[in-house]
Amino acid sequence: MNRSGVRAEDLCAERMRRAGLRILARNWRCRLGEIDLIADEAGVTVFAEVRQRSTRRFGGAAESVTAAKRARLIAAARQYLAGRCERSCRFDVMLLDAAGAGGVEDIEWIRNAFDA
Repeated sequence: MNRSGVRAEDLCAERMRRAGLRILARNWRCRLGEIDLIADEAGVTVFAEVRQRSTRRFGGAAESVTAAKRARLIAAARQYLAGRCERSCRFDVMLLDAAGAGGVEDIEWIRNAFDA
């Protein structure tokens, strides 16, 4: 992952912490895929996908969360949950598009962005 991607995940993890979530894992990998951030919010396991785009030339960050990407996230999440206590979970997407005036990036946090 490049420096910009690491910075985007750092910003999103900090945003989640400030909102009261506890980060359980970052960049969790299995043979089925990778999950950028895994957190706990009041007993709910939150699987978060961080998407960043520095330009809108090929679409924004939201357009990059394709059906194939969602399927890989769901498969990896099932693998993560296997053998753990049964818990509720949800899938969030955190979007960072090209920085606006002053270079400040805004994070659009879509909670419960899609279902498994």
